[in-house]
Amino acid sequence: MSSTKAKKNAQHDGRAAAVGAATGTVASLPQSAAAPSPFTPIADYAFLSDCHTGALVAPDGAIDWLCLPRFDSPSVFGSLLDRGAGAFRLGPFGTNVPSSRHYEPGTNTLITTWRTPSGWATVHDALTMGPRRGEDLITPHTRPPTDEDADHVLVRTVKCIGGSVEIELVCEPGFDYGRALADWTLTPDRHRADATAGDQTMRLQTDMLLGIEANHVRARHVLNDGEELFCALSWDEQAPTPTTAEEANALLEATTRFWRHWLSRARIPDHEFRALIQRSALAIKGLTYMPTGATVAALTTSLPETPGGERNWDYRYTWIRDSTFTLQALHYLDLDWEADEFMQFIADLERNDDGGLQIMYGIDGRRDLTEELREDLSGYDGASPVRTGNGAFDQRQNDVFGAALDSVLLHTRRSQRLPRRLWPLIQAQAECAKSVWKQPDQGIWEARGKPQHYVSSKLMCWVAMDRAGKLADIRGENTLAAEWGAVAAEIKADILEHGVDKRGVLVQHYDTESLDASTLLAAIFGFLPGNDERMRASVLAIADELTEHGFVLRYRTDETDDGLSGKEGTFVICSFWLVSALAVIGEMQRARDMMTRLAKVASPLLLYAEEFDPGTGRHLGNFPQAFSHLALVEAAGRIILAERIQELGA
Repeated sequence: MSSTKAKKNAQHDGRAAAVGAATGTVASLPQSAAAPSPFTPIADYAFLSDCHTGALVAPDGAIDWLCLPRFDSPSVFGSLLDRGAGAFRLGPFGTNVPSSRHYEPGTNTLITTWRTPSGWATVHDALTMGPRRGEDLITPHTRPPTDEDADHVLVRTVKCIGGSVEIELVCEPGFDYGRALADWTLTPDRHRADATAGDQTMRLQTDMLLGIEANHVRARHVLNDGEELFCALSWDEQAPTPTTAEEANALLEATTRFWRHWLSRARIPDHEFRALIQRSALAIKGLTYMPTGATVAALTTSLPETPGGERNWDYRYTWIRDSTFTLQALHYLDLDWEADEFMQFIADLERNDDGGLQIMYGIDGRRDLTEELREDLSGYDGASPVRTGNGAFDQRQNDVFGAALDSVLLHTRRSQRLPRRLWPLIQAQAECAKSVWKQPDQGIWEARGKPQHYVSSKLMCWVAMDRAGKLADIRGENTLAAEWGAVAAEIKADILEHGVDKRGVLVQHYDTESLDASTLLAAIFGFLPGNDERMRASVLAIADELTEHGFVLRYRTDETDDGLSGKEGTFVICSFWLVSALAVIGEMQRARDMMTRLAKVASPLLLYAEEFDPGTGRHLGNFPQAFSHLALVEAAGRIILAERIQELGA
């Protein structure tokens, strides 16, 4: 055990002992997500994006997470995971709680309003987007470049809207997850400073007068009513870094035009869930890496699923299983360009020796995502270890083939064509599913226990063979269509014989009667019709027996060998899956009630993490979570469709 970890454990044991002494007990108590902490609650963060990287902004105006130059790069502001790993604050001096925060409508630009004892001010924050200015050498494109792209600039402006307000700027980067402090150089006019560590340089430009103090830069300035100031951080020598407030505002206006023009192409239904769907669309786009078309599962690494625990993972990569949910959401929203970009990314991926896809890849398509532990970082609120990379990348997870082929079928039906370059991919995934479906694996949740015959993995192998048969039929490959269809029928029969308990309920794996929320995919992927008693019993069993305070668990950790300790929160995606599954079996009132309950626990800015702790009302896990928002779009779509059909009397 490292000295850092030993010290942390000793501190934790000391607190537990103190609690035990006070209460007359000796057992240590689990850490509460609602306990007072210097770490900002996960749901209180705002998400900024330029589709190359993203930032998290705390309510006090500090940027606590930013990786440069792309989503999976080392952080330069990493206070999210260690209070000493770098942050960048712009806000009123001595005031830390804003009056309000919201996104500029239709954008990923944050607007924060402050009231201080002497006045009022508003702050605009954005990772700016604008017209292309030539070849991008910082994050090169493999997909066709669009007319607009990232500027590689973070722009922040402040305007006093009443009285006077003293504004403070503090920029203290910690390069390479806080391992390297900045070496600053200041220009003679004191309006520009460059921070360098190794071969990485950032430029801070502002109309405030800067001063260097050790490894950070500071500035303070009093704004009077109507006055405005700006600062901008850039990491590209060719970036259009503003030198005046007017230029900064021009970049913000261009960013607003980008997001609103992009959103105008999306189909956002006129419905009470409109705001949630719209914010989900913006979040999904914001988590898309524009140069390749890949989508990161989340912006962050190692935000804990268990407060203070070890269930901390790096989600800044692309999971193949996300592909079908991504395509479903994008096509539902009429965002066909993004859907095609993602499909082309999947087609470009290097496959394993057997022709199969890995379960996940880097956003540039790289295959090696070797996991490392960062014991020099405290972790979010003491949750350790902090991980970079993801050791699950080379696990056997048999569901990957079904996710890939379902996404191809979705895309083929939408585009009304089957691209020639996808046929070898289809054949390879079908043959892989055909050869492995009888074998145990780690399952959809990437359990680090021993392999099992997970029902959801068998189910997704059925999806693979069923969709492969349909794709072969579209291509006119009648022999293959019949062959693959027969394998799909064999898999279905096996699941119904070995994966259903005495009640007629789908179970987690063949050697247990425990429930698993992943079996809800049977309803979503049409494994059984909604009026089948086994399908109905399975969905209702999860709704009644695998929930806490009405929210869905992945599984019960005391019944599942996942190789880890500790309890986890309810999974947001599983709760949205339950909404969709209830709609499939015709339980529309329960589906709507569940959707309304989920809507009420969205973050103040309508974002979702991976998990929700109903006991404390806190979000847990990496944030914002693409999977959560993808499932939200589908769940809302099923409810809206059912309501429209009912309105028409069909």
